[in-house]
Amino acid sequence: MSVASILRHKGHLVTTVDPAATIAEVAAVLAEHRIGAVLVVDDATQLLGIVSERDIVRCLAANGAEALAMTAGQTMTRALQLAHPGTTEAEAMAMMTQGRFRHLPVVDRGELVGMISIGDVVKSIITQREHEVESLVAYVAGSL
Repeated sequence: MSVASILRHKGHLVTTVDPAATIAEVAAVLAEHRIGAVLVVDDATQLLGIVSERDIVRCLAANGAEALAMTAGQTMTRALQLAHPGTTEAEAMAMMTQGRFRHLPVVDRGELVGMISIGDVVKSIITQREHEVESLVAYVAGSL
């Protein structure tokens, strides 16, 4: 199964913020959408970075309450790993596990087309295994 399959089921909607958004604003967006990360894009929708809950926690630990006035551009992780629609679930999971991050932007021909989380990958794998078990049970029951 590929990242494209995950996005077909999940959807392609990606929540983004401007690099000038404050960390307080980013936290409000995360809470409102019940998500763990937002992508930071400029006016031309150029992908600049990502701000995750972990980034916010690290910023708060380093800067205290002043962190809330800092911007997404100051706090974001800039060195992004990217997936493409043909990336397999196993490849995506390996990237996230080895890099110790939970969100992976998906880019196709230079254009942002979605974002997946480790939870999306795990859910997809579990769904596949459930279908395999159902098929095996039907096969065994049919051959008795």
